[in-house]
Amino acid sequence: MVLVSHSGADWLPTVLDGIAAQTRWADRIVAVDTGSRDISPELLTRALGADHVTTSGRQTSYGEAVDLGLALLDEVDPSRTEWVWLLHDDSTPSPTALEELLAAAAGDPTASVLGPKLREWPSLRRLLEVGVTISGTGRRETGLERSEYDQGQHDAVRQVLAVNTAGMLVRRDVLDALGGFDRQLPIFGNDVDFGWRAAEAGYRTLVVPQAVVFHAEAAHTGSRRTSLTGRHTHYQERRAALWTLLVNGRGRTLPWRVVRLAVGTIIRMVGFLLVRSVGEALDELAALLSVYSRPRQLLAARRARRRAGGASRDTEAARALLSPWWVPYRHGLDFVSDLAAALSNQAADVAERRRAAALEREAAEAAAGPKRSAARTHQQQPHERRAGEDDDDLLEPDSGLLTRFLTSPVAVGVAVFVGVVLAGTRQAWGAVSGGGLAPAPGSASDWWRLYVESSHALALGTSVPAPPVLVPLAMLASLLGGSAVAAVSVVMVLAMPVALWGAWRLVRAVGSFLDPAGMPRWLVAAGAATYALVPAVSGAWGDGRLGQVLLVAVLPWLAHAALAFADPEADRRWRAAWRTGLLLALATACTPMVFPVLVVMVLGVLALAARLAPDLVADRSVSLPPLVALGVVPVLLVPWWLPLLVQGHPGGLLLEPGRFPAASTGGLDLLLGRLEGLGAPVWLAVPIVLAALLALVPARSRVTALVCWTTALVTTLVAALVAAPTVDVLGGSARPGAGGAVPVVTGALVVAGCAGALAVLQHLRAADSAWQRRLAAVPAVVALAVPTAGAVWFAAGGHDNLTADEPADVPTYMSQSSLLGPEHGILVVRGDIETGLRYAVRRGDGDTLGDDEVLALTAEDRAFSNLLTDLVARPTPEAVDELAASGIEYIVLPAPADGRISARLDASAGLAQASAEDRSTRAWRVGVDLPGDAVGASRSWSRILLLIVQGLAVLVVAVLAGPSIRAERRTRR
Repeated sequence: MVLVSHSGADWLPTVLDGIAAQTRWADRIVAVDTGSRDISPELLTRALGADHVTTSGRQTSYGEAVDLGLALLDEVDPSRTEWVWLLHDDSTPSPTALEELLAAAAGDPTASVLGPKLREWPSLRRLLEVGVTISGTGRRETGLERSEYDQGQHDAVRQVLAVNTAGMLVRRDVLDALGGFDRQLPIFGNDVDFGWRAAEAGYRTLVVPQAVVFHAEAAHTGSRRTSLTGRHTHYQERRAALWTLLVNGRGRTLPWRVVRLAVGTIIRMVGFLLVRSVGEALDELAALLSVYSRPRQLLAARRARRRAGGASRDTEAARALLSPWWVPYRHGLDFVSDLAAALSNQAADVAERRRAAALEREAAEAAAGPKRSAARTHQQQPHERRAGEDDDDLLEPDSGLLTRFLTSPVAVGVAVFVGVVLAGTRQAWGAVSGGGLAPAPGSASDWWRLYVESSHALALGTSVPAPPVLVPLAMLASLLGGSAVAAVSVVMVLAMPVALWGAWRLVRAVGSFLDPAGMPRWLVAAGAATYALVPAVSGAWGDGRLGQVLLVAVLPWLAHAALAFADPEADRRWRAAWRTGLLLALATACTPMVFPVLVVMVLGVLALAARLAPDLVADRSVSLPPLVALGVVPVLLVPWWLPLLVQGHPGGLLLEPGRFPAASTGGLDLLLGRLEGLGAPVWLAVPIVLAALLALVPARSRVTALVCWTTALVTTLVAALVAAPTVDVLGGSARPGAGGAVPVVTGALVVAGCAGALAVLQHLRAADSAWQRRLAAVPAVVALAVPTAGAVWFAAGGHDNLTADEPADVPTYMSQSSLLGPEHGILVVRGDIETGLRYAVRRGDGDTLGDDEVLALTAEDRAFSNLLTDLVARPTPEAVDELAASGIEYIVLPAPADGRISARLDASAGLAQASAEDRSTRAWRVGVDLPGDAVGASRSWSRILLLIVQGLAVLVVAVLAGPSIRAERRTRR
């Protein structure tokens, strides 16, 4: 018998006792210890004697350890050993295990390899293996159900592909003939590979269920880590499976198997990512690359197996013992079922938590005393909803969904509000542009191409990276059939309803912090509706500031995710870190101003917490998640941040998406939630500010109001500092817009106002006098009047900067010609000789959404500017040739054209007059052949690398941000 040990002192005493208790004692027993760091060598020496124990290094594989044991057997007793029994230091045999194996071998002389039934240790009853095989995808198949207990249902002796080396009884001559265990499989998978080779060589492997071995599977479960397994057990197991399939499979199926395993690995990675097992997904990829990167070793191993089998090699014998072809598909269905069950369980858990919270609220209301209960009873109508009460409780159990909706004033009011808001967005139903919004390109592919390119065929060519806001827009457009116009329209139409949904969740969560009974639903709805109107009343929607409109939709979801930093469970805090980081990256892509604001807030809160509660901040699960959320942003936005920093445009990181210049915003504008010169009447914002100020008076809402006002003031201060410096842009300079601070400030004031309204309502409803209780209607009227007035103003047409069509300075036939390629550019020149000339180069569809941000940071081409000056001052054929070399086909002077410039261009020999739709507009065609490579887009490996990093980072962060739906592994000891 050969016993292999590695740091197994926890199990060895029991294993040695099991060996000593055998009814059929082994003739000779030797042990091999592979660099244990515990007392395993001493235990072995004490039980077996020093001459029966040998040691080796920690890197010794299992096959090498068995060879050392066989050599020691030969030293102990030179007589030929007929059978070799293999045991692990975490596998203890039942008293009759060896006797049953030898009896089965005697009963079937054709058997060359025999194995016991494996049961779990320490449960002793759960089945692990009764023989083993492998599927076409590399899965280890035991034929057992999960957590199946041993009731004698698998006690028939039968032939199998392989048996576990923990308890394997093998003929010595077979072991020698097959060359032992494969050295490429140091710890996992060597049993299946050995059984496969044995079957092809004509040897039979039997499983003998009457022999029982209890196995702890220490290496598989990760309870024991060695230098061979490291921290990535799944990597070693998957690598062993891939190796076994590729070196033992039939030659004619090898190409198909290579492709199948590669595709299967990708599918398995997706499956692991869906259950938030990022480490195992990466192990899958690493295992595939490890095996596929060594084709010579694979081919050498296949040749060695062919030579060892010789002419008698029977591949069909092993093939018959492999897992059926349909088993992987059954496992796929099982995975889908498990995933659905996990999602269902998670939903049930959320529902249970909500029921528990409702019970707590009811208990809190009951503890509030008879006075408050009487006051609420006096105020409440029979069908009026109380705070924290579910709508379903208002009706009979058999009431329908429509009935519940129609009898809920809050639900009807929210539906009417959404309808009015959607009516107000009618201008965006279709193609829309104007103000700060450029027209959408033809399709989503235009956005993807612009984002992937390292240099763009815009104007005279530029290498400024495309803005990150194009990624969510391109993804949305792809989901909408590739229509970029539809994507912009959907954002402009649905941003406010999505903001309403997110703000509802945020205000309700804040209300649960303030009062266990929660906040009345009408107050939650009023606060959420007020915030949802920020794009409309601030003027961002009417001016086409798409980034700010998107930010309003994302911000409440971001704030709600950040609330989980206060969750008592560490796992939820870490998930909140990834979720907050992902949403913060999206918000930063929409409006970069948000990131410095959040950095200052997070660092300030941590510094304050470190002073007030140092023990709490010392806990890494408390202090690190907010920092991780901040660190995620530059990683996810690296294709935008890094090129701008390298190219010397750090100020571009703060510029808002859209046309320049961005609308300016002062301190008072931020307080009132307005962009300068835009938006709804100022009086509409006054009730919000007053309500937020009054929230500082009641003690119940004072802390919340102080936090909200601090947030608003810090945001205003940081926005003012960030927007102060100027950024060099094409044609001059611009200040970073502070419009992204508007929804942050307004959202904070709305939350403060809701908290104050709740405190006032609680005070008035608990008052003794009836007139004071009647005053509770005043906050309700004000809270509902603000969003109602804002929605009516918006629906009545309180915006007029957006149009369906952009005014065209270029004739239609020129625009059509520019679509033929970037070399068919159109030079549009404005101004006159006295005031100076301004020019722009149009290519393709013209400047579309995403192009303005790139062109704004593109430095002026001095050589081309000098060329234009020479062309206007002294037109020469050489200047025209240089114009053609720059990819210019037409020159257009929009009305009113300077007559002196027109006369000089008319006199140029290389220019031919072209027609224009407006008589006061002049145009010329360049009469020189245009080169095909004048201006072109290109891609670089550095850009591709950054995009790969971003894609992988987004995938990893999205998975880590998701809910924990993965079933925990069974704990094995």
